[in-house]
Amino acid sequence: MASSSYISMGEAHRRLTDFLNRFADAVSSQDAKSLSLIFSISSNPPFLLSVSHALLTFQDASRLIRQADRYSQYAEILLPLFRALQSYRLKNLVESYQAFEKAANAFTQEFRNWESAWALEALYVIAYETRILAERADRELASNGKTPEKLKGAGSFLMKVFGVLAGKGSKRVGALYVTCQLFKIYFKLGTVHLCKSVTRSIETARIFDFEEFPLRDKVTYMYYTGRLEVYNENFSAADHKLSYALSHCNPRKERNMRMILKYLIPVKLSIGILPKTSLLEKYNLTEYNNIVLALRRGDLRLLRRALQEHEDQFLRSGVYLVLEKLELQVYQRLLKKIYIIQKQKDQNKAHQIKLDLIVRALKWLEIDMDVDEVECIMSILIYKNLVKGYFAHKSKVVVLSKQDPFPRLTGKAVNP
Repeated sequence: MASSSYISMGEAHRRLTDFLNRFADAVSSQDAKSLSLIFSISSNPPFLLSVSHALLTFQDASRLIRQADRYSQYAEILLPLFRALQSYRLKNLVESYQAFEKAANAFTQEFRNWESAWALEALYVIAYETRILAERADRELASNGKTPEKLKGAGSFLMKVFGVLAGKGSKRVGALYVTCQLFKIYFKLGTVHLCKSVTRSIETARIFDFEEFPLRDKVTYMYYTGRLEVYNENFSAADHKLSYALSHCNPRKERNMRMILKYLIPVKLSIGILPKTSLLEKYNLTEYNNIVLALRRGDLRLLRRALQEHEDQFLRSGVYLVLEKLELQVYQRLLKKIYIIQKQKDQNKAHQIKLDLIVRALKWLEIDMDVDEVECIMSILIYKNLVKGYFAHKSKVVVLSKQDPFPRLTGKAVNP
């Protein structure tokens, strides 16, 4: 070690004793803010850096903890926490995570025994750090050719924490924060089916009043459950949840607003609401520009091109299948355009559209389809109530209803 970073044994002893006093004082005075800082390993606060430095010089930290009652009663938290700090400093991220989880487990046992919820803020930091350290440990494992498994372990641990918070009393307001951390883990691992048991606890248990939870947690919860509804193709529920997240999100947090809109826009499109170009420009969601344009124009070629161009992006965020299904709406708009042109030519024959005409319109868009394929698509449009009318099979004509042949999809516009 370079001489400039050398510290004496006496200085190391002083720093570690100071840390232990900080911890004991925070617990005895129920100071959640100070306690939170003690567990914030990944954000590298200066005082934790100085402690991890001292641990490299002073090798016998366990003796320090055990020699005084006010520390030794918390030895099961403090000893692994020292190990986690030291390993993190040495960039041994797997060891750091394992030690931190031990400290977190011991802290959760203490928290369970405390009457009040005074330490919730510290528990939030522990839940957050558990997830972040597990993600970093998994990256280390993967780079060494080993199976990443720590994030899965973090999920199991946070389910235990959720159990501690989900009971009656003042601690339950913390349940939603831990739920949101679990969502982040499950989405990252691709195990979104595991979200169901947690959401069931929140949404069906009588002990939870949703409005009781902190706003930040409600917004995050609605964002993730909204994404789950998108995943399950339950668009009206997705619309409700994501719209809630958007309207309650701090508008200054543009990154968060953009994340919500990334999912809300496909949902709105699927229920017939087209966003303004200014909204897409403001939140840099220009990948949706041509999709919206294709819907306005009834241009199938443009829709397919836009899907192809941004395929990776849409697949990554899980909205590709939602957007692909907009093809039916594009066919509806195309049919509507043909109907309007016919109406201008001959009011009486406007509601009778020959399939051959649709085939020619698609050919003009460089899409080759025969009459049978078009007939199949028209049948689906009628079945899905995107078009009102019936199909005259013999004469190959779509006969549109004279009243409201193109029912409007019902949905509310996006208002961030």
